Formats: sequence, C-alpha cells, structure tokens
Amino acid sequence: MSDAPVLPETTSLTLQRRRAADPRPASAVSHGAGLSGLAGVLGWVACARGWGMDGPYAALVNLLACAVPMILWSVLVDKVHCRPSTGLDWSRPRPWRETIDVSLTKLAAFWVTWAGIAVIYGTGRFYWEGNFAFAMWCFTNAAPILVLVSIPYVLWLDRYLVAPKDGAWSLGAWLTGQPGGDRAALHNHLRSWGVKAFFLAFMLAIVPGGFGEFIRGDTSAILRDPVALARWLITFMFLIDVAFATVGYVLTLRPLDSHIRSANPFAAAWMAALMCYPPIILMSDGGPMDYHPGTQEWDVWFQYHPVLLVMIGAVLVVLTAIYAWATMAFGLRFSNLTNRGILTHGPYAWSRHPAYLSKNLFWWLSTIPVLTTGTPIDAVRATLLLAAVSGVYYWRARTEERHLGLDPDYRAYSDWMARNGPVPRLLAWVAGSRRASGA
Repeated sequence: MSDAPVLPETTSLTLQRRRAADPRPASAVSHGAGLSGLAGVLGWVACARGWGMDGPYAALVNLLACAVPMILWSVLVDKVHCRPSTGLDWSRPRPWRETIDVSLTKLAAFWVTWAGIAVIYGTGRFYWEGNFAFAMWCFTNAAPILVLVSIPYVLWLDRYLVAPKDGAWSLGAWLTGQPGGDRAALHNHLRSWGVKAFFLAFMLAIVPGGFGEFIRGDTSAILRDPVALARWLITFMFLIDVAFATVGYVLTLRPLDSHIRSANPFAAAWMAALMCYPPIILMSDGGPMDYHPGTQEWDVWFQYHPVLLVMIGAVLVVLTAIYAWATMAFGLRFSNLTNRGILTHGPYAWSRHPAYLSKNLFWWLSTIPVLTTGTPIDAVRATLLLAAVSGVYYWRARTEERHLGLDPDYRAYSDWMARNGPVPRLLAWVAGSRRASGA
C-alpha cells in the first residue's frame, strides 16, 4: 500500500469530469456555421477596404459573403436539410398533382400577407425617410423577384413536406373559404411575418452606415489614437452583428432548418422588444428613457488618465465582441421574438442571455451615469433611467424564456445552465450569499 499523499483534483480535471457526467444539450447550430459566415465577412471586408468600396451595394455584397458560406456549411457539412426538425421527407416526394391545391392556397396566403406588409410600409412615412429609405428601396426591387420565385419554391417544397397544411395554408383556407384551417397555426404565421416585417426593415436600414464607416476608417490615424481605435473596432463588431442578424431575418427556410418554429405569442414580449427599436424606441434622444442628458462618454471622463482610457476602451471592445459573437452563434437563425432552434454553444454555454448582458454592461461602463456634467440631480436621473433601460432588457429576457420554455429542448438547456452555466451559478452564489448575510 502506497504512502504517497493523495493530491487534490485540479480544477480542469474536475470540470472535465463534471462535463462528462452532465453533458451540455446539443445545439441546433454548429460552431462551423457561424465561423464560415465570419470568414466570408472578413474576406469581403478586406477586399472592400483594399478597393475602397464603401457604398450600399458593397454593404449588400457583405450580406452575401456572410450568407453563402453558412448555407454551404449547413448543407454540405451539417446536412441540416436532413434533420427531422425541417418537417421534410426527401425520400417520399408526392406527385405535384396531389399537392397543387395546397400550394395554390398557400401562395394566395403569402401574397396577401406580403400585400398587407406593403400597405403598412406605405402608410408609415418614417419608412421612407432617413436610413429606412434604403430598406424600402431593397424591398421595392426584391418584391417582384420574391413573388415569382415563390411559385416554384412552394410547388417544389410542398411535395416533400410531411404536413403541408401549415399556418400559411390555414390563412389561405380562411381567405378562400376552405374548411380545416388551424387558427393557432394561422396566428403563428401572422406573428412570424410580423417579426420579419418589423425587424428586417430596421436591419437593412442600418446595413450601409456601419459598413461604410468601418471601410472608410483611416488606420494611419486610428492606430495613433486609442479612443479612435476602440471606436473603430466597436464599429467592426457591430458590422459583424448586423450582417448575421440581417441574414438571419432573410433566410427563414425549411430546407436550411432555419424556419420559424414559433413566434412569441405573449403580448408582453412584443411590448418589451418593440420599445427597444425604431420607430417605437423609448431610449432614443429625447425619448422618455433617454439617460444621456447630463452625461458624457468614457473618453471624456478618462481623457486625462491614459492608462484607464486604454483599459476601458479594451473592455468595451471585448463586450461588443461578445455581443457580436452572441449573434454570430445563431448562424442562419438570428431573430427576435421567435424560436428557430435552441442554441447551447458559444456564449450561450456561459449565459442564457449573453447579448443582453454584454450590451447593458457596455452602456453602464461607457456612460458611467453617476458622473455628470450637470447637477447631482442629473446624475441621479441618468442612473435611474439607465437602470430602467436595463430593467426593460431583463423583462425581455424573462418574456423570451416564457416563450422558449414551451420547448422541451429549451427547458433541458435551461436546467443544464442552472447547474453548469458560469453566469447563472455566479448569480445564484451572489443571491445565496446575500440571503446568508441577511441582506
């Protein structure tokens, strides 16, 4: 019998054993999907900077550079089109004569849905002003193509759908007086297209601005100024975020397994989300939750402390990178207010809401509302308003969890995160410590 001392397990070994005993639930998206899209973006951005292409067409090409590698990876490597979750059975195509009536009913539903969205866009003047005008230009040129392509696409896809009478069919059946429509599926169809209509217009509106700003950046001047460098890198992180998010809203397709399973059915979730985006946004300049009056940005507060200036700039870049990573992790599936498959990898192995967490930490650190250029009342007001903004994002997180909690895959992920996720465990430890101290 050996007298050698028993050494304690290392932290890494303990972590490995814990992961083996309690493996993380599988993610609906692979790391490769997001990384391939990132490679496409990096490649095109390098070309655009080299050739001086900073206009809106180059920004649209960036979306293609992001989307095409992800599509190829998803189909050729991940083979997402073969997953049961697509609702497709490629081995048993039905003759088109058997599905033609269903397909025509669905086409009528799609065209009426798109016509309704066009009426909403045409009625809202803000959609034809400022950055939104670019989005309307895109939609105006894409609409005829979408209508034409929808015909062969729907006729082809319905031959392989296991249950072709979906929400679109239910709407078409209601419009044409056919029996058998599913009211819940119809409502989900309308909510899904409501999400696409609202958020895709916003995403397209901001695509050219951030892209052009980054491409035009003068590195010879930026590299000499840590503040300018931090802002330029933050712009780049948002460029990545916007590219992936816009692609996600466009490619809601069953063959890519990126279709919308369900759109959030809870009114509170829509209220919490829509107040964070124009034209309804409450946090904009002059809005009821605008916390900026009486404050300044981090580069003003620390302009005479160069070491702190560099450190805070670096932290802000990292926080924005986490925010962009949280969007990139979705691959083809990013979308607000929807379930398009549950993510468990990347930053979602650390926190259930890494984007909200990093975004709010960025705002607090970049503004530091307790400091003020005005009166102490301004500091109190700014702090309370920013706390209210963070409260809105907490509300959004809770309403999203309520929706996603209808999916057993999310419940399994949420339970695993409670046991293993670093951020949930840290919050649980803090709460436990407060209870133990009687706070």
